[in-house]
Amino acid sequence: MRKEFAAKINSLFASNQDLVFLTGDLGYNALEDIQSAYPNRFINAGVAEQNMVGLAAGLAYEGHPCFVYSIAPFAVYRAYEQIRLDVCIHNHPVCIVGNGGGYGYGIMGATHHATKDLACLSPLPNMICYIPAFAEDVEYCLDQIVERKGPSYLRLGLGIQYPKAITIGPINQVVQAIDKPALTVITQGPVVKNALKAMEGLENVDLFSILTLPILTLSPEILNSIALSKRVLVIEEHVERGGLAEYLLLQLTRAGLKLDSFEALNAKGYPSKTYGNQDFHWKESGLDVENIQHIISKLNS
Repeated sequence: MRKEFAAKINSLFASNQDLVFLTGDLGYNALEDIQSAYPNRFINAGVAEQNMVGLAAGLAYEGHPCFVYSIAPFAVYRAYEQIRLDVCIHNHPVCIVGNGGGYGYGIMGATHHATKDLACLSPLPNMICYIPAFAEDVEYCLDQIVERKGPSYLRLGLGIQYPKAITIGPINQVVQAIDKPALTVITQGPVVKNALKAMEGLENVDLFSILTLPILTLSPEILNSIALSKRVLVIEEHVERGGLAEYLLLQLTRAGLKLDSFEALNAKGYPSKTYGNQDFHWKESGLDVENIQHIISKLNS
């Protein structure tokens, strides 16, 4: 999604002279055009993420909304205190941009993985996390971030194209059952591509993608699907605690929906104590196509 991100940032900077971009010495082969076009509003803060977030908060206080860019675990965990105190409590318009969310940096190991980032950031005051699933979602998320003018987190990964054109919103129906759905599958982030593959040939399953945490509201379409199917499968590249499944259960309980079954597939850490590419970690966590097919078959029987 870096290509879509850089293109949209260029567009936003052209129309808003107040925006500032900060990077923690990262973004090569993606951010050079931004740096060249807006040298006075592009700051390489070096490998100093805490200082970078503090600087962004100060700039935002002075009327310059900021984008702060780094690899997801560096952007989130290293600067957590500054995000919490300098940005969120003061409700400053600073967007933390984490590239390679989840297991995106694969073989580089736990130091470069971000599978607890949403649990860390989503409870902070005034913070909204945006998790694009498809490449087209990036533009929508950035428009929302700039319009909202508050603390935000944008978690980038490898995004495919939507299988068909849709009007993008905070909750998107990617696949619609031909008749009454027997199962409602709900995903977050690029792992949606595995769900799409696993659902090929099925005509009685709805698939939704949720782009934010916390979940601000549930759409009529997703509520209707769950009310009809009474069976839910959540798929997320994040640990169980503090992720999509927990937020979703809270919303469904508040809505008074009663379910026959609820299953959740999520990041399991490092079961074999080894590292590999993103597909390797998806398989270890049961987020691969084959396991998703198995779970869908079980719930859909």
